Amino acid sequence: MKQKKRAISLRSLLPSSRPLWVLALSTLARSTGNGVVVAIIVLYLTHSVDISSTHVGLALTVAAVVGMVVSIPAGHATDVLGARPAAIWSVVLQGIAVWGYVLVGGFAALVAAAALVAVADSASNASRGALVALAVPQQDRVRTRAYLRSVTNVGFSVGALLGGLVLSRNSPAVYTGALLASGALFIVAGLAFLALDAVPKVPRPAEASPWGVLRDGPFVAVGMINAVLMMNAGILDVALPIWIAEKTDAPMSVFAPLLLVNTVMVVFLQVPVSKGVDDVRGGARALFRSGLWLAACCAAIALASGRSAWLAVVFLVAGVAIHTVGELLYSAGSWALSYELAPEHAQGQYQGMFGLTTQMGTAMTPAVTALLIVQHGWIGWLVMGAMLAAAGCAAPSVARWAERSRERGAAPVAAVGV
Repeated sequence: MKQKKRAISLRSLLPSSRPLWVLALSTLARSTGNGVVVAIIVLYLTHSVDISSTHVGLALTVAAVVGMVVSIPAGHATDVLGARPAAIWSVVLQGIAVWGYVLVGGFAALVAAAALVAVADSASNASRGALVALAVPQQDRVRTRAYLRSVTNVGFSVGALLGGLVLSRNSPAVYTGALLASGALFIVAGLAFLALDAVPKVPRPAEASPWGVLRDGPFVAVGMINAVLMMNAGILDVALPIWIAEKTDAPMSVFAPLLLVNTVMVVFLQVPVSKGVDDVRGGARALFRSGLWLAACCAAIALASGRSAWLAVVFLVAGVAIHTVGELLYSAGSWALSYELAPEHAQGQYQGMFGLTTQMGTAMTPAVTALLIVQHGWIGWLVMGAMLAAAGCAAPSVARWAERSRERGAAPVAAVGV
């Protein structure tokens, strides 16, 4: 009986359909390559290419801005070209762009290479999101994204570990080999979409515009809520290590295990937590709950300050676990709203817009956490928690507004509530 249950449990971790197999394998290859690049790129550029850290930071910032600017038009291009061809070419282009890093010899070349990577990344995010919307049944979209996020965490973790091995060698030849291999993984990830059946393009109205989503005020408002809630990522990546080092008596060695707790929870719980979050009502409710969980996380981490070492660790572990639940709910809710509030003929453009707001939230995080938490301590944590809770609480009413705006021109869908 135990062997049977174990077999069932293991089988539940595997893709359940051919399209999901293809999407999962592509995601695994892409996220592994991305994990390697993220782990090594800064030290490669500063140590091997001998570009100053200031210039590296400036080049990557310029690239990030370029990536945000092209998000919406790249999504529109997905709608025009078709999700499958756009996904293939954008991910392949990203691999070629990663190869471009090995040719960088100075600041100008770095800006060009990093900008090309950012453009391809924005385009691939929009096209892959639209591909999920059009290649799987509507009721399975969020579950598919949840599964792919679990795969992404596995792949990125493996890539980061491999990147750590590259860093330990600190050799120009090893750096070059790692970047070439990572670019190849991106190309494999893009070509994998050839194994999917062709996805028919949804007919587009003649008046469709590359910037039409910006005239959809309710959806833009939902995107702004997404941007605020996306700042939760900076709690673990930016604020937590500084808080542990400067404001608690917990050993700094606890940080890596805390990240492991987060990763393991995401890998195994993203799909179960996303169950039932498959429409506007479910997505709004998930964001509402996410804001409350994230606020509770801020309070728990703040309480780690001024405690004994062991008690600080207890509060930190609790805070990370609570944060991860909020993170899982945020992901599920944001996927549901981004899909269900988007016209089928403009899934690419709307995914591009949602990707833009996600990038905005990510970009704001370091400054916000530094201003609030590093400068103001536990009061900053409370303000951060209040911001996240307010965004979550606003989600149901804003989603209801967005839903009503669609009911005027489409068949009614379920009302939103908490």
